[in-house]
Amino acid sequence: MRDQEIESWSGEDAGEGPDCHPLFRDAPSSVSFKKLRKRLLRQVREAIEEFAMARPGARWLVGLSGGKDSYALLAVLHDLSWRGLLPVDLLACNLDQGQPGFPKEILPNFLSAHGIAHRIEYRDTYSIVTDKVPEGATYCSLCSRLRRGHLYRVAREEGCEALVLGHHRDDALETFFMNLFHGGRLAAMPPKLVNDEGDVMVLRPLIRAAEEDLGRFSAALGFPIIPCDLCGSQDGLQRNAMKAMLVDLERRFPGRKDVMIRALAHVRPSHLLDPALFDFAALSPGKDLP
Repeated sequence: MRDQEIESWSGEDAGEGPDCHPLFRDAPSSVSFKKLRKRLLRQVREAIEEFAMARPGARWLVGLSGGKDSYALLAVLHDLSWRGLLPVDLLACNLDQGQPGFPKEILPNFLSAHGIAHRIEYRDTYSIVTDKVPEGATYCSLCSRLRRGHLYRVAREEGCEALVLGHHRDDALETFFMNLFHGGRLAAMPPKLVNDEGDVMVLRPLIRAAEEDLGRFSAALGFPIIPCDLCGSQDGLQRNAMKAMLVDLERRFPGRKDVMIRALAHVRPSHLLDPALFDFAALSPGKDLP
């Protein structure tokens, strides 16, 4: 039924015109955009179902940074909700972290104009980060931890059982290679986890979506993108190196990213080197595999 529903989304059935979510009222009518929209809807819905993300009647806090990924996440979730395919209540949340030059009016004006329930939270984490991080070091790690802590708090205050983030396929692969090259472990970004306190889920419904698709989608819908360089450009980030490596790999071997993300879902512990995952000691001739 899911594939039949997705394939039937065209024209008015695809949520264009007056009978659609306000985010899509000015959506392009081109065939290429319709295919892109269907693909993202299918990928997100499959992730939600495969990883049991949605509990009917639950409330989700959708993190909105103002970047292309979080805008795309917000739009796809509201598109699914509009169609009756996502039985949860959505609350968008932006954490204004006090970066110099942050355009405070863009997100609340955008969300209000499109009838999207939201909360804008102001916490000056920028001053904390610039005070604590030594000169020449990167801000991202501490900034991310502080931001996540405040979003968990807002989720609790708003009665949300899940914080939903816009991490995508490329983020997961970059994290995998960062852990492989620098951390000495095999780990990526899980599509679903529970925070350390055990009271808020973290969900990543875009985990199979390509960053390039999200960029094209957000550009086509004309979202007012806020760049993540308000605290100054910082070179030398390990993640930037992983991103460049993956871009080069995809350029030379098209389709490798899709193959790699599938590999993360097809693990063979018996072909790795971790005795905690596979009982190598129990192996001997004439015995079945444990």
